[in-house]
Amino acid sequence: MSALDLPSARALARTLPRSTGVYLYFGDSALPLYIGKSVDLRARFLSHLRAPEEAALMRQVRRIEYIETAGELGALLLEASLIKQRMPLFNQRLRRTRRLHVLRLVPLEGGALQPRIETLADAPFGREAGCFGPFKSRHAAADHLRSQAKAHDLCLGLLGLEAIGSRGCFALQVGRCRGACVGREPRQVHDERLREALDAFRVHAWPYATAVRIVERAGDWVQSHEVHEWRYLHTDCSRRGRIGAGIQQSFDADIYRLLVRPLLGREFEIVQVRDGG
Repeated sequence: MSALDLPSARALARTLPRSTGVYLYFGDSALPLYIGKSVDLRARFLSHLRAPEEAALMRQVRRIEYIETAGELGALLLEASLIKQRMPLFNQRLRRTRRLHVLRLVPLEGGALQPRIETLADAPFGREAGCFGPFKSRHAAADHLRSQAKAHDLCLGLLGLEAIGSRGCFALQVGRCRGACVGREPRQVHDERLREALDAFRVHAWPYATAVRIVERAGDWVQSHEVHEWRYLHTDCSRRGRIGAGIQQSFDADIYRLLVRPLLGREFEIVQVRDGG
């Protein structure tokens, strides 16, 4: 099939609805070139055509598939999940992260705290609080810890990031540590500042005893997104039945970030799933 010319593009645009959903661009193979979401599928396709930086992608598009959703949250969840499942060529940001890491504050003898970088285990993640992240790599977690140390005058030695000499850590010598490493500042005060510095990246424990359904409505159209321990399981749709089943088998940072605000902020109708249903 030849490249997408203007008349063909306009004809293709007319097949797309002016509604919220996820779209999949295909070339000559069965693998998608690109997966995205929009609150107006037709307008989004036309915006791709007008963007010079997306010309390489659009020259390869031969057909489009789409899945309409009752709301934007459903589109976001489905987009992120499909990208990780099908790995389209032109998507980079939402591709699967193979191994995630967190910072966990470990109590030492005497009650002091020291951050430890750990691989994120899927099973306990949803049930345990007290860790921060997630980060794409051990290096990214260490970099974040270093940046917070610099911003909050924390001791790199007490954070386990450098050795402490007889005169304290190097940051103390250049005025970036308040002296907890040499007893000049109480360790408890230092550790409280550490907690506050990391708090914006706190991983929230799963707030329910079971799975829940997040309900989105568009008129008489109802979709309920079932999630458990921050994992997107599937969507039950009053028009199409079940979609997205079996996509996400383990924890994913992008899905977690999509779910935190709606669930903790109670922005949607939340229905708790009882055992057996």
